[in-house]
Amino acid sequence: MTFADNINTVSAASEKATFGMGCFWCSEAVFQDLKGVQKVQSGYEGGQTENPTYKEICTGTTGHAEVIEVTYNPQEISYEELLEIFWKLHDPTTLNRQGADVGTQYRSVIFYHNQKQKETAEKYKAELNAKKVFPNPIVTEISPAAKFYVAENYHQDYYKLNMREPYCQYVIKPKMDKLDQVFKEKLKSK
Repeated sequence: MTFADNINTVSAASEKATFGMGCFWCSEAVFQDLKGVQKVQSGYEGGQTENPTYKEICTGTTGHAEVIEVTYNPQEISYEELLEIFWKLHDPTTLNRQGADVGTQYRSVIFYHNQKQKETAEKYKAELNAKKVFPNPIVTEISPAAKFYVAENYHQDYYKLNMREPYCQYVIKPKMDKLDQVFKEKLKSK
């Protein structure tokens, strides 16, 4: 399913979740393959610049994070399940950094869309920290959803359209392999 096909599959029973976990190419690829996920868009959120471009975001001066906006059916996949995948497929303990990507635009962030999402995200984060699941404290920002700006078209479906590119092979494919190993039962049929 391509980005264009994706737009027409959203039902009235859908909800949104917005996550920043480093480069949105990686995040988009992971969440697109989950049962119950109807649409994933790469974009920018949490900054002060109106209609930011990728070039502006890369400067780190707009305040935006690279994020994905996930439209999902809560009857098929819960917000808690989405959070579980969010926590397990990136490092939420590094401030403004994921791997080689450094800057506030790559921060770990959850933009919540309602009070229940906020409470669920905060509770999950507190439990992970209390259990010392990670060697360092979680620094993930939990903030109210702000204006979401859809990224340029060439960022949408990036992994699916560029699988053979070195970045996709060395950075995204290992995340996809981990997704397949850890969350196989949550994946759409291929």
